[in-house]
Amino acid sequence: MIIKQFLDFFLHLDDHVSEFVITYGSMTYLLLFAIVFVETGLVIMPFLPGDSLLFAAGATSAISSLRFSILWAGFIIAALLGDNLNYWVGRKIGSWIYEKESSFINKKYVDDTQSYYDKYGAITVIIARFMPFVRTFAPFVAGVGKMKYPLFLLYSIVGAIVWVTLFLTVGFYFGQLPFVKNNFAFVSLAIVGVSLLPIIYKIVLNKFRKKII
Repeated sequence: MIIKQFLDFFLHLDDHVSEFVITYGSMTYLLLFAIVFVETGLVIMPFLPGDSLLFAAGATSAISSLRFSILWAGFIIAALLGDNLNYWVGRKIGSWIYEKESSFINKKYVDDTQSYYDKYGAITVIIARFMPFVRTFAPFVAGVGKMKYPLFLLYSIVGAIVWVTLFLTVGFYFGQLPFVKNNFAFVSLAIVGVSLLPIIYKIVLNKFRKKII
């Protein structure tokens, strides 16, 4: 039942955001910002629809009282606050959390994120911003690995600005096109699918290498 409700929320985000505006008015800003903060800041909540939410919020701002400038600034701040919370949790108690047998944290996602750091270094903080699941674990792993905070903060700021600006702007200009509006569920899945391509590519490549070996 919960999964069904979540899928309905995810696949019809445009309708739900519009309903939030009608029901809660200006409080909608806080609700939207809270979702982005939780997705980014709590390592146990990597499944929240960050990319699609930004797209839906941008589309809604084109036809409602939601102001694009407030959404833009608020989402960036929410993403940065989430990043920083996640980083410091990872830095202070991350190793302990990882070593504990916990059903709340998928160690595979942590290990996969670490592999990105091993390959790309600190710029992973920016790259991960565009990848569901990895986006949530990147700050946590950076904290566990004791990445220098000024460097982490710099990449976090750049990543948040680019991520929010891209999805919010695309949503604003294209979210109300008839095709997109009538096929929002498909568009939402497409956004997630494109975001997951690097992960899928990595999985396929690893399996291909194992077959060769």
